[in-house]
Amino acid sequence: MDIKVMIKEILVKLLKIKPEELKDDVSLQDGIGVDSTEMVETVIALEKTFNIKFSPKEITKFSTLNDIEKVIQSKLPM
Repeated sequence: MDIKVMIKEILVKLLKIKPEELKDDVSLQDGIGVDSTEMVETVIALEKTFNIKFSPKEITKFSTLNDIEKVIQSKLPM
């Protein structure tokens, strides 16, 4: 399955938003209103799903769906 699709499914489920609200470049905080608790839950779900760990520095890059995808792709083996 496509990484972006998997991320989108996690975000839609956790944030209780409609898939069409989650555009690739919409800001999670400003555009959708993700708060810090929701972000922590999202990070945990992504780490479990992809079996990876994020550093605090990487998490600060999580602004949009595209940003999350880039960080995950950089951590997965080729």
